[in-house]
Amino acid sequence: MSTTDHAPENRTAPEKAGVDNARLASANERRRLARTMCLHMVLVGISFTFVLPFLWMVLTSLKPLAEVGVGSWLPSAFKWSNYADVFRVIPFARFYWNSIFIASWVTFLQVFTSSLAAFSFARIRWPGRDKVFMLYLATMMLPGLVMMIPNYQIMISLNLVNSFAGLIIPAAFTPFGTFLLRQFMLTIPTSLDEAAEIDGASKWRVYWDIILPLCRPGLITLVIFTFIGNYRSFFWPLVMLKSIHRYTLPVGLLFFDSTRGQTTNLLMAAVTMSVIPMVILFVVLQKYLVKGIQLGGVKG
Repeated sequence: MSTTDHAPENRTAPEKAGVDNARLASANERRRLARTMCLHMVLVGISFTFVLPFLWMVLTSLKPLAEVGVGSWLPSAFKWSNYADVFRVIPFARFYWNSIFIASWVTFLQVFTSSLAAFSFARIRWPGRDKVFMLYLATMMLPGLVMMIPNYQIMISLNLVNSFAGLIIPAAFTPFGTFLLRQFMLTIPTSLDEAAEIDGASKWRVYWDIILPLCRPGLITLVIFTFIGNYRSFFWPLVMLKSIHRYTLPVGLLFFDSTRGQTTNLLMAAVTMSVIPMVILFVVLQKYLVKGIQLGGVKG
């Protein structure tokens, strides 16, 4: 028998240990790869489940009315004219503009007021600060419907019913935004404030030139949440608005209610167009959203 046949038996202990370690590492790598593939398959399945309703909505928006709810998901012919009919049946462009206008103003005011309040709670020491913050935070526990009647009575007394200001002003302040930005500001070293104040910077300069730029991920996170939340707000605009030309998109879509005639395909076309701003906003700013959520809870 040749010497090569006895090679495995002639290996030294370190060589055998090295071979065993290599085999173990290879087995661990295969198991890790298998787990990763299984996880990805599960995530793809979950993602498809979330995308399925949106896909149905888009395909339904391209169907003739007679094919809605019957037959296959795919239309026999893609009816792109449904999107043009939406603008013909209702003042969709006006509703679109109203929603974007109101959501943009509310977003701007919420970010501004929340950042100021958060700066006060996180960076300035004053008597009773933490107690006031907890009291302010407790208002988050109140359901929105509980505050709707008092807000509506205040808007009546201010003669702001059926106006954009009546929708914007009550939503300009939010304890959630204050909490989110305060948590983010607590992660910023106070030495930056002290160094700026030694150089003669006022509290406003510290807030504007130092804290806000460092809070960009948190600010963008709040922008996304606030814009989307107010863009799709339904009940408060329904209560406040009386004139059709002031309707927002969620309220305006009631024109496609089945009591006014079966127009499911047009409703789906309108909804498809209405989600475009939210999708664009999320796609453009999603990396800041993830970073803001991660960093916002680092310190309490």
